[in-house]
Amino acid sequence: MVCAQTTNKNAFLPEFFCFSANLLYLCNMRVLIVNTSERTGGAAVAANRLMKALNNNGVKAKMLVRDKETDSLTVVGLPESVWHRWHFLWERFVIFCKLHFNRRHLFDIDIANTGTDITRLREFQEADVIHLHWINQGMLSLGDIRRILQSGKPVIWTMHDIWPATAICHVTLGCRNFLSQCHNCRLLPSGGSAKDFSTRIWQKKLQMLSDETIYFVACSRWLELEAKRSALLKGQKITNIPNPIDTHIYKRGDKQEARKRLGLPLDKKLILFASQRVTNENKGMSYLMEACRLLTDIPQLGVVILGGHAEEVVTQLPLEAFPLGYVNDEQRIVDVYQATDVFVLPSLSENLPNTIMEAMACGVPCVGFKVGGIPEEIDHRRNGYVAEYRSAEDLAQGIRWILTEADYASLSQNAVHKVAQRYSQQSVAMQYLDVYHQAQAFKHYKL
Repeated sequence: MVCAQTTNKNAFLPEFFCFSANLLYLCNMRVLIVNTSERTGGAAVAANRLMKALNNNGVKAKMLVRDKETDSLTVVGLPESVWHRWHFLWERFVIFCKLHFNRRHLFDIDIANTGTDITRLREFQEADVIHLHWINQGMLSLGDIRRILQSGKPVIWTMHDIWPATAICHVTLGCRNFLSQCHNCRLLPSGGSAKDFSTRIWQKKLQMLSDETIYFVACSRWLELEAKRSALLKGQKITNIPNPIDTHIYKRGDKQEARKRLGLPLDKKLILFASQRVTNENKGMSYLMEACRLLTDIPQLGVVILGGHAEEVVTQLPLEAFPLGYVNDEQRIVDVYQATDVFVLPSLSENLPNTIMEAMACGVPCVGFKVGGIPEEIDHRRNGYVAEYRSAEDLAQGIRWILTEADYASLSQNAVHKVAQRYSQQSVAMQYLDVYHQAQAFKHYKL
């Protein structure tokens, strides 16, 4: 099976094998994708899309979830048990106690102190590769992950945020403690201490990774660089591959027809804001509100709000707003993108947001802050506008430029082209096949 072998035993490159000689082997590979939810949240959407991309390119991929929401045959739910709810509640209770019974950061922290041992499941035992995604909120404990690592199967872990490289947080927001060791955590009461709860979880994560190798895949180059700086992941394999998107579903369509289907006005220029929970401070709605105050001179301008709690922010916007609420139907989501003129995501921290990718695939130019992986998706003034971080004024300037000054047709075409070249199912699937290939080779080499 070996076509060529490198003389450098520590190389993290696919020289161990050549792809063409192993194509049949790879097509027979069984991959088990593990994620907490089947459909809810950005990581679930990305994991589902990857599963479909792999299956469409010859790999036998299945998804294992705690929260199964459809009757899909390629998605398997954990065996029915009253313990699943208990795992979630117990972790929240422990965190609630550590927060001195304050709810403010209750869902900003994960400690993975409880979960389900999946190594005994048939799907796990049949798999050649175990591919972890977002496994928090009671899906897997640190001990469960350790058992997976000790099973002898290659383990890939796609990082949808920075939690695998820190002790307890998903968003660092400027904190650099993870470069050496988490302590004095901003999420804990009084800012934590030199040896606080975050330090204890850090030590448990170190123990989990001890003498084991995971192939970490960040969804953006930005997150890859952050992960490589983490003292927790020192010596681990880290690369980056973007999330895939099905460009047969997310594509340009007739704007007027899409608006008719949604009941949106036909004569307005529409800004779109979308988030799973619109009131999430990290998504930056307050910056969009301020930007809109600077855009009231543009005639017939409105804001479409897609996501949970959308109705709560309508009265705070200075422009006419159209709250659509939380939408799960994929075709309706595509209609929303096709119906709008510009997509704005003023997040304060992001990895590689699916929403920007989806909007671009539908030919909608995007505006976002210069943070995380957003500048990797939006090419400034080519297919959208990258605004200065936390600047509502520059956010407004980007929206104004797209709607009133730029060559809109060129922006739209460039956005579609970028997605087709960088984020298509086939492109992403081939990159993951390389990583699976390397992980298999590394396991054989160690043996």
